[in-house]
Amino acid sequence: MGCASSIHISDRVVYQSGKESEDSHSPQQTNTTQQGNPASALPLKPPSCKTTLTEVQFGPMKLFKDPLQVLLVFSKEDSQSNGFCWACEKANFRCSMARTPESALECFLEKHHDLVIIDHRHSRHFDAEALCRSIRAVNSSENTVIVAVVKRPDREEASVMPLINAGFNRRYVENANMMACYNELLQLEHGEVRAQFKLRAGNAIFTALEQSQEAIEITSEDQVIQYVNPAYESIMGYQRGELIGKEIIEVPKSEKNKPDLLETINSCIRKGKEWQGIYYAKKKNGDSIQQNVKITPVIGQGGKIRHYVSINWPLHDNNKSDKSTERVQAESQTDIQSSKHKDRRKGSLDVRSTTSRGSDGSSQRRHSSMARIHSMTIEAPITKVINIINAAQESSPMPVAEALDRVLEILRTTELYSPQFGTNDEDPHTNDLVGGLMTDGLRRLSGNEYILASKQPHHMPSHLTTPLTLNDIPPRIAQTMENEESWDFDIVNLEAATMKRPLTYLGMKIFSRFGVCEYLNCPEATLRSWLQVIEANYHSSNSYHNSSHAADVLHATAYFLSKERVKQSLDPIDEVAALIAATVHDVDHPGRTNSFLCNAGSELAILYNDTAVLESHHAALAFQITTRDDKCNIFKNIERNEYRTLRQAIIDMVLATEMTKHFEHVNKFVNSINKPLAALEENGGSSDEDSAKSILTSPENRILVKRMLIKCADISNPCRPQELCIEWAGRISEEYFAQTDEEKRQGLPVVMPVFDRNTCSIPKSQISFIDYFITDMFDAWDAFADLPNLMQHLDNNFKYWKGLDERKLHSLRPPPE
Repeated sequence: MGCASSIHISDRVVYQSGKESEDSHSPQQTNTTQQGNPASALPLKPPSCKTTLTEVQFGPMKLFKDPLQVLLVFSKEDSQSNGFCWACEKANFRCSMARTPESALECFLEKHHDLVIIDHRHSRHFDAEALCRSIRAVNSSENTVIVAVVKRPDREEASVMPLINAGFNRRYVENANMMACYNELLQLEHGEVRAQFKLRAGNAIFTALEQSQEAIEITSEDQVIQYVNPAYESIMGYQRGELIGKEIIEVPKSEKNKPDLLETINSCIRKGKEWQGIYYAKKKNGDSIQQNVKITPVIGQGGKIRHYVSINWPLHDNNKSDKSTERVQAESQTDIQSSKHKDRRKGSLDVRSTTSRGSDGSSQRRHSSMARIHSMTIEAPITKVINIINAAQESSPMPVAEALDRVLEILRTTELYSPQFGTNDEDPHTNDLVGGLMTDGLRRLSGNEYILASKQPHHMPSHLTTPLTLNDIPPRIAQTMENEESWDFDIVNLEAATMKRPLTYLGMKIFSRFGVCEYLNCPEATLRSWLQVIEANYHSSNSYHNSSHAADVLHATAYFLSKERVKQSLDPIDEVAALIAATVHDVDHPGRTNSFLCNAGSELAILYNDTAVLESHHAALAFQITTRDDKCNIFKNIERNEYRTLRQAIIDMVLATEMTKHFEHVNKFVNSINKPLAALEENGGSSDEDSAKSILTSPENRILVKRMLIKCADISNPCRPQELCIEWAGRISEEYFAQTDEEKRQGLPVVMPVFDRNTCSIPKSQISFIDYFITDMFDAWDAFADLPNLMQHLDNNFKYWKGLDERKLHSLRPPPE
């Protein structure tokens, strides 16, 4: 490709470029000028075609920058302007020229030059100082170097203060000698411009520190704190204003460290050596937390240590590995059609068949499903009582039947739904899952003493990504979301395409589809900011409970909301509440179960009295994050009463994901909704439609539908296509393995002993989870919402795990042939 060497001149802007690029404007104007013939402006050979990248050393890093962008502002062409044109050409800088202050400012706003040279010799043409002040008023000029070309003084030297006050960095005494101009540019490039480039890079580096999930502290050579990042504030409980300017020795120290540890650290780092090890830090509230710490001395001016950089991260974050291809989920499994697995179901009692809504194949399946509703394999005593009363009603006189109706109404609205668990001779996988997911975790080790471990830090990332509009989503990401309305949508592909930030992108699309912004009277930018800050508060270091899981639950929630029976039951405010609840339902999850937090005596467990610890935290934190900053407060513009209704619904749904009340929620749903609907279908009649509507839309039942919806979305992984089911199974297993590792390391009760990474059978754990938690729940949800594709996946996945177990394999997949 040939080189173009031309100066494009008009009364507005004049461009010179060393190559054909986007910097060249209107090549046809080369010979069009109001100032003279451009061909005579530079009677020099064309510049080199090459465009090189400059490498700049910045501390331990090497940064690369494009060739300098230079703006020359001269009211007319003369030997001085030609000298700088030639110098730019020789140095291979990209050069633009402007003749008026207006065109100069317009050009700067377009290109944001690194260096601006303004002719200050002739005040009659334009006010150079006023132009400099105008450029400095532009935010992007912060790191721009501006030079004034001044006249050679006749007698005494003039003060440079007026130039400095106007915003100039440097002055150049007029000298049209081309080498003098060239040398000046070189000195500027390697002096002021490079210094500004480093400052600009420094801003980017500090932005990275602000967004880092590790706690970072920078001190001076005298151990005075100069900087802490938001993660440090969050973990340690301090505001940076309480720390900046303090000496390290003024900050309280934990008594748990060995007496000579600080002396050892100081003697190491003062010699210029890096120190890394375990250190107990003391939070503002007095709690001690165990951290991995790396302290690096930074050599600066004079070859001396000028700063110390300390990076701290909670010890329990270290045992999370990133096995992206082998993961399982025990907390998100789904259901199987029992008609296909009678060999694996526990004995059923009082099986009552019911008629179906139609005579097609789907209704035949529904007939079987409704029969299973009446014979749930895990029955609380209250369920048995209701079944007996139902049977008694059929042969009772009218007054007795009406009295029994009142009894049923009372029983369906009281807290009598917790099942009786089996004895110790049951399957250990089932026992461990029940113990790990459905107890408060305060298990006795010996005698009557509960073991409380050291408190675990609360890790709160706070970084935000750059907001996007729905139209700005990159094509690759948009392509992965094309089928997001399908149940078989691949969330793992979206996780990879978005570099582990799927929640913001999928949330934008789903919330747009459901008109959430319109309902909340909320700008799209506010919704984007909210999604970003919520996603930032999920822990990407968790193998399972991260923003990908939240995105998966949001997708399942949106899918369920599109089912006809669900739409008949819920109002628009319920849909909005469900989508928000799904998005936030596990925010700031530490990758440990409630039982672990209670056993460890964590701050959250103490705060919430060992009751629904994580779920309470997710709901509370979600509202704290949302309402503390107007930029992400999606509730700002809704009416107070509507906000309270929405808030109550969101909190109720998030708390419903807690597993200790799993059977209560499922039993209430079956007895209050499924059974009355089944009875209507059996009896027939003209009033069925109105009766069904009253069942579906009563306030109490709408609550039950929303609870069931989010519970099924939360643990729907066994109902996903097989590869996704296997992926999620591997992820949840890895999280449980990491918890068991930590419990052993800290001497805590091991909540789920079967989840030992050396001995665990993942297929057995999946089979137990599906049998105990999933089958009845999804039978009931399928009977309500009609989900044959989910049930088929569940059937296939159960057979897959059963096949592995029959071959006595413990892994996610069979060995290669």
